[in-house]
Amino acid sequence: MPERAGRDLRAAIGVGVGLGAVIVASLFIVKAVFVGVIVVAVVVGLWELTSRLREQKGINAPLVPLAVGGAAMVVAGYARGAEGAWVAMALTALAVLVWRMTEPPDGYLKDVTAGVFAAFYVPFLATFVAMLLTADDGHWRVLVFLVLTVVSDTGAYAVGWRFGTHKLAPRISPGKTREGLLGAVSFAMVAGALCMEFLIDGGSWWQGLLLGLAVAVSATLGDLGESMIKRDLGIKDMGTLLPGHGGIMDRLDSLLPTAPVFWLLLVLFVGSG
Repeated sequence: MPERAGRDLRAAIGVGVGLGAVIVASLFIVKAVFVGVIVVAVVVGLWELTSRLREQKGINAPLVPLAVGGAAMVVAGYARGAEGAWVAMALTALAVLVWRMTEPPDGYLKDVTAGVFAAFYVPFLATFVAMLLTADDGHWRVLVFLVLTVVSDTGAYAVGWRFGTHKLAPRISPGKTREGLLGAVSFAMVAGALCMEFLIDGGSWWQGLLLGLAVAVSATLGDLGESMIKRDLGIKDMGTLLPGHGGIMDRLDSLLPTAPVFWLLLVLFVGSG
């Protein structure tokens, strides 16, 4: 991901360390506080996404039902598991349909389609992080999820910057290379083996290798997916809230699609806890 090299590196590192400290502190002090952190990230992410859709495409996805429903989705996933998350998702989609009826019918279909997409893309996928937290060792599961995703991103950047010559998807993200992807996979697999062996109850190193591979692939696809959205919108970043990083959505791009993959594999490997 060499395209990030143009950012303010010191600001990016400072913000990254600050966010990491908040996340780790909330994880290991009170689990419910971390659920609140997820809710805040979801609401801000929805605000960024709907704002860019409105500014760049004239699409008015209704923010109020999305924000309320998104927060409810995360809490329902933490309290009631997957069943609660699906019910909240369905009710959020219905709320989007009804809320948009208060405005003129022109553009109704594109607005509600974008609204349902936003509900799935941001809060529903984030709900799997809250579901990771419900296990007895949930704080460690979430930490490993975050570590593997960050390590994958770091490996892609480091190897791609030093050795990258073959473009991975030039029409979507010109800075990404095949060598960078191999770096992401290698770094994440090593980190996965160590984390599963030493941090997850009942985990084994070979499970960590598979987990790391899956995380690297899903994180890369998530990054490419948001790059597609931003290219369609004609923007570089989703926001400016985080100096050196862009917006919240620019930090969630690889985390969101990775969350359900990580959750599913961990349930298969060691159970729901």
